[in-house]
Parts: sequence; structure tokens; C-alpha cells
Amino acid sequence: MSERRRYAVVTPYHREAPDMLQRCLDSVKRQTVAADHVVVADGFPQGWIDGEPVRHLRLDRAHGDNGNTPRGVGALLAAAERYEAIALLDADNWLEPEHVETCLAAARAASRGICDFVIARRTFRRPDNTVMAVTEESIDTHVDTSCFFFLTGSYHTLAIWALMPKKASPVCDRVFYQAIRQRRLIAAVTPRPTVNFYCRYESAYRALGEKPPLDAKPNASGRAFVDWLATLSDRELEIEGRLAGGPLARPARKPAAR
Repeated sequence: MSERRRYAVVTPYHREAPDMLQRCLDSVKRQTVAADHVVVADGFPQGWIDGEPVRHLRLDRAHGDNGNTPRGVGALLAAAERYEAIALLDADNWLEPEHVETCLAAARAASRGICDFVIARRTFRRPDNTVMAVTEESIDTHVDTSCFFFLTGSYHTLAIWALMPKKASPVCDRVFYQAIRQRRLIAAVTPRPTVNFYCRYESAYRALGEKPPLDAKPNASGRAFVDWLATLSDRELEIEGRLAGGPLARPARKPAAR
């Protein structure tokens, strides 16, 4: 009898409310294709999670990098243990029951049967879980962290999550996606959304003519990251580029006013 193929979902968490974490965990439990859930506490473990059917890893301190360090630790653990696929899922998001099944089907349907990773589609949700009619950004420029579904052909990129500069963490998914695209890996895209994205961006609500929720926040900005790059020496910039998965460029200097 052949062994069951094993799939993993990796979730970092920090100080999310228990009900939010429970929604996330329950969505992995309900997958039509079973997956092991690797849940990584970033310095603030919640004891009740030990009673859940998950692998609960506890980092002894918080890293202040938008979950990149615990995300990288969990993903590399799953890769080292030779899971056949690894999904990422942020603690405030949740999956439709057919997420893993849909991603695997998209991979099998790829041209010539070759696929390194899958891009899942997402649905924007309000705090009350209702759907927001948000126009998603093109996958040519952006893929949200929870929409990555890695196959073994892309496992060599997983360390980038933990190694990229801390200053890049507000735009970590953009930095990672730029790095993975530079490697010309083969991606498949799912035909329908299976990721539920809890939207807290003020701009999304204002674009719909709605009042943002109390926990709304500004759009993620890479300004501080870009400004920091401008302070690096040539050697420092080269090394940080290696850690970020690809060359980094300083912002062009504006000509001095005459």
C-alpha cells in the first residue's frame, strides 16, 4: 500500500484574538484533501492551541517582521520533512474547504504537467465576513502571502521569507514575489478564489464608499524600505540583495535644485 501524500499549511501568529485563530485553524481542518497544519507562535504562544490537531511551534521571542521569521521557520520545516506541497495562511485569513484540492488540480493541469508553485485567488472579506467587491491587483505585480501554494520545485526559495531585510517586511510578499519571478519558475493559477482575505485596508473601504472598520490601517508602504536602501554601501546593498533573493537597487537621486 502506498503512503498517503502529505501536504502542509503554515500559519505564523503573534497576538491575534483566539476566535480569529480558531477560524483559521478550523478552515484547515475542513480541507477536502487533508493537510497538516504547522502553527508557529511568534513570541506569544496561546496554550489552547496545544489541544488542537496541529503542530504548534513556539518561538521564544517576537521578531517584528510581519510574520516572516515564523513563516520561514514553518515552511522550511515542512520542506525538510519532504511534504509534497506547502501552503501559506496568515492567521487572520481562512480557506475554503477545497483550497488544497483546487491548488493541486491547477498544478496537474499546468502545461506539460510542469508546475513549481500555484497562485490561489482570494476573496476580500469585511469583519462580518461579507464579500467586498474589490478589484484584485494583477498577478503580474502582486500575490498575497496567503495565496502562495508551493510545490517542491520552488522549495529552494522558502528561506527568503526569513532572510529578507526586516525593513522589507511591510511589503514582504512583493519582495518575495519579485525574487521568485526572477527565477522564472513555472506557476499555475487557480480558476476560482479559495482564500478568504480579512481586509483591514482603509483604501479598500473608501473606494467602495464605506466607513473603514475600527481596526483599519493604511495600505502597506515600502517607503521606509526604499529610504533605508539609499543608506547602504555598495557591499551592504549586494549582501542584502542576496538575502532578499535578488538584486536590490537604490532609489534614483533627484537632481539638486538650481
